[in-house]
Amino acid sequence: MADGKARPSLASQVRTAVIWRSGSQIGTQIVSWASTLIVIRLLAPEDYGLFAMASVMLVLLNTMNGWGLASALIREEHVSEERLRQTLGMLVLLNGGLALIQFMAAPLVAMWFEQPMVAQLLRVQSLLYLAVPFCALPHAILSRRMDFRRPAQVRLAAALAGAGTALTGALSGWGVWTLVMAPLAMILTEAIGMTWAARAPIRPSFRFAGAGHIAGFGGVMTATQLFWFVQSQADVMIAGRVLDPHSLGVYTTGLFLAQLLAAKFVPPINEVAYAAYARQHADGSAADEGAGALLATIRLVMLIALPAYAGLAVVAPALVPVLLGEKWRGIVPLLPILSTAMAMMTLQILFAPATNARGVPMAALRITVIGSVVMPLAFFTGSHFGVTGFAWGWVGGMAVLTAATIRLSGPILGLGLGALARAVLPPAVAALAMAGLIALVLRWLPPVPDLLALAIAVPLGVALYGGVLYRIAPERIAEALRFARNRGESEAAPAPVPAE
Repeated sequence: MADGKARPSLASQVRTAVIWRSGSQIGTQIVSWASTLIVIRLLAPEDYGLFAMASVMLVLLNTMNGWGLASALIREEHVSEERLRQTLGMLVLLNGGLALIQFMAAPLVAMWFEQPMVAQLLRVQSLLYLAVPFCALPHAILSRRMDFRRPAQVRLAAALAGAGTALTGALSGWGVWTLVMAPLAMILTEAIGMTWAARAPIRPSFRFAGAGHIAGFGGVMTATQLFWFVQSQADVMIAGRVLDPHSLGVYTTGLFLAQLLAAKFVPPINEVAYAAYARQHADGSAADEGAGALLATIRLVMLIALPAYAGLAVVAPALVPVLLGEKWRGIVPLLPILSTAMAMMTLQILFAPATNARGVPMAALRITVIGSVVMPLAFFTGSHFGVTGFAWGWVGGMAVLTAATIRLSGPILGLGLGALARAVLPPAVAALAMAGLIALVLRWLPPVPDLLALAIAVPLGVALYGGVLYRIAPERIAEALRFARNRGESEAAPAPVPAE
């Protein structure tokens, strides 16, 4: 097939994939958030503090669970049934080992945090690893096909299973065990559903001849994730030693709210982007086309992310009591600080899929190595100033890490600083203008219930942001509409791989 015909087909696939992956993520998160908000109201901050302590080891070992091995298959030109079974065998051995390590090391983690309950939580959570191979391999198979519809349906079913388990546990008085059993229900449902959807093999092969390159690529990505753990979990490692469970629960729940966009909505975009970038690179696209694809993704994501973070910062005093209840008011002063950090983080994490797809996973590894030094230092410094100090640690650390990411990844992708600034500046200006005006409106309002204040601020904020953006950069709104309608031209389409 000629290039001129192939690329519109890929752009159409990308658009469909983004709609399914991101659209389904919205549906899935609506289910998840609804149950989460109810559960937060029923459980105590201490429960979330204990769960955060246990999650440190879980997140650490999850960086080594082999998703990188499965992701290596996405870049393969041809994948045989035997290669799939070999990869499944690697995943089974790896995750079985991780489950055993967590089970045996659980008492040591409990000793670090001086909370015996943490050991019991970790031992039950070790069951999670047994389902990972049957999620990771089907995901890679379906990503190769650019099929994100069936995984979306499976994830929605898993979210419903998790939500049902969470609500049952919270209403039945399970306490912190509610936070353990809900993810177990989700991953078991996802493993069964994904294996069925992809028609993935369920019988592993433990003869690994000829699979060394997959292990090598997966090893670099695993190392990247390991350093990512250090930079992203250092705050809890340090905070768990200097804060009591209640204060830690307040901090981690505030971080959860601030990270919703970066942690829940950007990863689906990156999944589609990685598959699309890899396909584009395999087709022999030039570096400048890769930079254009990344810029298009940045424009699309930041168009939504920046006003969301600005809005979260300004409506925090009304939002927290309405969503979580009065007992969580300690989160309010943290959200404006954390929102600033998460805006930088959202931009920073968009680079790794582009450099990985170009066959340079060492770029992301170098950046996470830097992050594994910068972020712990920032959190250690902030720990001397209580809960708020940890929030400011995110701001300082992410500023350094984002600058390092742009400096190291830009030359690989052919991305200049001026082009990046032009992509980010219009929504940033519009978001800041909107936040300032909404802050004035909320200050001028007479005393009203928090729900009414939100009902006024949110739609007004959307209108103000859209109006300011239309005045300073109307082409951004037109670009987003073209993407939604799939009518964009090559130079403007804000999909990870623009159409021609």
